[in-house]
Amino acid sequence: MTRLGTGGLCGIAVSLGCFLATSLLGPSVFQPKLGGGAAEPPYSLAVGPSPYLVIGLVVAGVLFGTAGLGLCLLAVRKGWRVRAFPLAMAGLLAAVAFMMMPPVGSTDHLNYASYGRMAATGHDPYDTSAAELSHDPVAGAPEEWRTTPSVYGPIATGEQALAAWIGGGSVRLTVFVLSVANTLAFAVTALLLYRTAGSAERRLRTVLLWTCNPLVLFHLIAGAHNDVLAIAPMVAALALFSARRPRAGWLRALAAGVLTGIGAAIKLPAALVAGGPAWALLRGAGPGRVRRSIAGLAALAGGAGAVAALSYLLAGPHAFDQVREASGMVSFATPWHLLDEWFGRGARRDVIKAGALILGLVLFVLLARTLPKEELPDGTDGEHRRIAAAFVLAWLFAAPYALPWYDGFGWALLALLPWTRVDWLLLAHTAALSLAYLPARAPARISLPDDLSWLFTFVRPTVIPWTLVAILAVLVVQSLRFSGRSPATARRPRASAGSPG
Repeated sequence: MTRLGTGGLCGIAVSLGCFLATSLLGPSVFQPKLGGGAAEPPYSLAVGPSPYLVIGLVVAGVLFGTAGLGLCLLAVRKGWRVRAFPLAMAGLLAAVAFMMMPPVGSTDHLNYASYGRMAATGHDPYDTSAAELSHDPVAGAPEEWRTTPSVYGPIATGEQALAAWIGGGSVRLTVFVLSVANTLAFAVTALLLYRTAGSAERRLRTVLLWTCNPLVLFHLIAGAHNDVLAIAPMVAALALFSARRPRAGWLRALAAGVLTGIGAAIKLPAALVAGGPAWALLRGAGPGRVRRSIAGLAALAGGAGAVAALSYLLAGPHAFDQVREASGMVSFATPWHLLDEWFGRGARRDVIKAGALILGLVLFVLLARTLPKEELPDGTDGEHRRIAAAFVLAWLFAAPYALPWYDGFGWALLALLPWTRVDWLLLAHTAALSLAYLPARAPARISLPDDLSWLFTFVRPTVIPWTLVAILAVLVVQSLRFSGRSPATARRPRASAGSPG
């Protein structure tokens, strides 16, 4: 038991070491060059590592991180416990270290900087592309999506504009400011999860699934993806909401709605979290409570709607243009790509969208049945957290367009729940998607040796989609066979060398 836990923590440490080394080595197939002054942050070496080295480091990081976290989950199920606070500090220190080095994995941060520069210089990022401003050192910096306007919400664009204003004409400094904002959002989420955990065992869970999760750190912080900006208000909304407070219930619903609106104005999928509080309010609408539930629902919808409507109104008429375009996309590493290829690339995207919606609804029903119930320390039943997690996880598993950093939404919400077998499935899902994008950059933009081309031509479009099909099958079978017990109650914890705390 103790050996399993110790081995798991060692695996996580090795994983983070591999990811940190990839960032530190400097520009490579995993790290695009950043324009700007050499004295400006972020900092790295410039040793020109070979594609074999950095891809090997990332593969090792993913495998060690997956195995390490898996061993920790198994050890916890067998009764292993260790103090959560030192692990939380280690995770936050790793996040700061990633923040100080250039982003790796994809070139999305160049897009963020470009859209921010557009907004800061008076252009509409929802109606302007990087190709139109190729003369600008920041707005013209993106390598990919050069002809695509912004798909991000107005609050995300505001944060990008602030970073561009601080960064001036420097891509490097603009990207660093964006990384600082991401790291702060990650730390706030970690603090919210830790403080609302309620027990030493649950604090350990939040640290393992979020703060020290090497895959989350790699994709959201080392990769500088702005998903974490939407995740923080989602977690805050669920942490604040309580459906069983008779007097302050509508105020909590309003606060949850406002926070949900903020998240949705960063990335639209964050709106799914409102399903949890709404479900809890409807479920509590028994005799004598109907008026209170209606008031709560009105406050929840009003708070979310007001923030989102005001944000998009200020953003202008083109704010949804690219969102509508993106809604029909299918990424190479999802099971839907197999169907898309069979139909003939893009021929029947309407069928795929309808199929994804139906699958998502089925998965929601199954997850709502599978995810464990609990009573929170404040006396509420935690139904809003469980249902919100079911909505978000159903989207992650069913979406036609999925990237590994999207799984951060699922990890944050699972960390609010008791131990569950779904933890293992999300771990497998994130690991598979991580191995699909080695790296998440267009092959034409990087000097990838011909003998590594199979990563793009075979692993990403074939191996990983079928792997995700298998994970979906396990999820369905596991949910149908669900016995009503979670791993946390399947075996009582035993005393171990590590003391809770």
